[in-house]
Amino acid sequence: MTTTSMKLILSVVPILVVGFIPELSTGNDHGQFVYAGFTNSNLTLDGAARITSTGVIELTNDTARIKGHAVYPSPLRFRLSPDGMVQSFSTSFVFGILSSFGDIRGHGFAFFIGPSNDFTEAFPLQFLGLINSTNNGSSINQIFAIELDTILNTEFGDINNNHVGIDINSLNSLRSHTAGFYNNGKNGTFTNLSLIGSGPIQTWVEYDGNTTQISVTLAPLGMEKPVRPLLSLTFNLSTVLKEQSYIGFSSSTGLSTGHHCVLGWSFGMNSPAPTIDSTKLPKLPYLGPRPASKLLEIILPIASAVLVLAIGTIAVILVRRHLRYKEVHEDWEVEYGPHRFAYKDLYFATKGFSSKNLIGVGGFGRVYKGVLSTSKSEVAVKRVSYNSKQGIKQFVAEVVSLGHLQHKNVVKLFGYCRRKGELLLVYEYMENGSLDKYLYGEERRSILDWGQRFKIIKAIASGLLYLHEEWDKVVIHRDVKPNNVLLDKDMNGRLGDFGLAKLYDHGTDPQTTHIVGTIGYLAPELVHRGKATTLTDVFAFGIFILEVTCGRKALTEDTHNRQVMLIDWVIQNWNKDSLLDSVDTKLQGNYDIDEAFLALKLGLLCSHPFPDARPKMRQVLQYLEGDVPLPELLPAHFSFHMLALMKNEGRFGSSIVSLYPSPTMMDVGSISFSLDGR
Repeated sequence: MTTTSMKLILSVVPILVVGFIPELSTGNDHGQFVYAGFTNSNLTLDGAARITSTGVIELTNDTARIKGHAVYPSPLRFRLSPDGMVQSFSTSFVFGILSSFGDIRGHGFAFFIGPSNDFTEAFPLQFLGLINSTNNGSSINQIFAIELDTILNTEFGDINNNHVGIDINSLNSLRSHTAGFYNNGKNGTFTNLSLIGSGPIQTWVEYDGNTTQISVTLAPLGMEKPVRPLLSLTFNLSTVLKEQSYIGFSSSTGLSTGHHCVLGWSFGMNSPAPTIDSTKLPKLPYLGPRPASKLLEIILPIASAVLVLAIGTIAVILVRRHLRYKEVHEDWEVEYGPHRFAYKDLYFATKGFSSKNLIGVGGFGRVYKGVLSTSKSEVAVKRVSYNSKQGIKQFVAEVVSLGHLQHKNVVKLFGYCRRKGELLLVYEYMENGSLDKYLYGEERRSILDWGQRFKIIKAIASGLLYLHEEWDKVVIHRDVKPNNVLLDKDMNGRLGDFGLAKLYDHGTDPQTTHIVGTIGYLAPELVHRGKATTLTDVFAFGIFILEVTCGRKALTEDTHNRQVMLIDWVIQNWNKDSLLDSVDTKLQGNYDIDEAFLALKLGLLCSHPFPDARPKMRQVLQYLEGDVPLPELLPAHFSFHMLALMKNEGRFGSSIVSLYPSPTMMDVGSISFSLDGR
């Protein structure tokens, strides 16, 4: 073989390979790569993301509330020095968004540049798997992203449910525009482009390091790149990106799902992104029905004749089914679409609300276990009755807002359904049920040891701190008690049942007009003023600590059928210098004495009759974690003879005395307990 022939062969090999294996370069100014399909690629995938047999990246699928990421395996060098300017770069990718359910939308996806390829703490749903509710907008994110969003989220200021946005450290886009492109030509007219179901779409993202200009352009695959970008923004990315950053794609689903696919991808540092050969790209997956067989073509006419004969019977069945599953729909509920469940789906999930699926009964409704047919997710469905429409709009709005809560010690509230005089709340299912079943030895449950009890107390304190101080709004639970503390498969405690919860903006006063809650957990000032606050939650939490530690209910009856308050009984033991006699005898003395003392005294401190004397939940958690010592306390600090003094001072009035009487009497007065009393 001649030298000339050898040189010719060597010059051809890179051209044949470039469509499948990218050129790798992370340490110079000319890093480039191009993927025409992703078979045998070494991208880093997590969550639901996978590469199909045809070479397509599928970030998500038909599973609800998942996230998926596909990230270039090593970070790229965006600055030549730690203090240098971010270099110019350009990227292009071809994507498609498909849905198995027509135009039902499953959020969207984003191209991102960020400091890490670990998105463990990121949330699905509207957060696109990029960030979470606590760090949205934080400068420590150091993330630049282009979102292709298919759901309207008012909390992020989205313009519609089919838009492209430029995001810096936040999903509140700095600049956004309806998805589409400007035609090349004299008129340069704008053409809308649906992100869902329009086939493959090519996107170009470019950054000029000299002018700090960001440009985003869209067009159907195969069309010449439009001259005029869809979006332009001047922003210095040197204030955002680290010296070395990862690049990739992130996506998520919510109650509705979708397939977010990437077919090809190229990148260039200080150079245009290499051209993606559209002829080498894999095809988008086909999600439609399979083609009909020849046998079906023969059988279909016969089946049609039979169908005509049975049409009368079927019509009757359909009418009866419609009446069975008929729901209440009003115009104002349209915006809550993704959070509303169909009654039919919940009916089948719970096997017709069968008694075999009944897992709990309370003063505000029955709870059933269910399995959703679409996602196969286990849920708990609570049926609550309401007698009037007054306040139901605000109630549903708050239920939808609470559906955004994301905390390991708070049960997830997925959504709701309305039917006739009934409201159905859909929660995350907890395998081990409610805490009260274990505390009081019901249903032959095992006895919780002290370590499990103290862990549950700290877990619920953490959950309440999140509701009171760490979420976007202040949430007052208003019904903290063992019945509403649920245990997951690992016996971790989670605060649930938000049927009575109230929320308001930070820095404002809560406004409530009726008393709701459970006797034995109501703070004195709540009875007098009818105004729930975070400190009334703290009061109930104090009673909760005492119940978990003592293994006794908040209200019990003595041998003379007189009602005795748990808090009075604990104080009596303390006055007799036998505080540890209050600890649950079922533990048989197997507990940590210091932790038991802490729990009993903290329970009394949290349920102090004076609101100002109670700690906030952040202090409570510090006491439980041992970060801050509990103040020195004496039984006299908690003597309920102080109630008479409060009455004389006119601070609360006679309603307190009726709610906190001597152990020999109990008269709750006229307290209203109703769904309409929110």
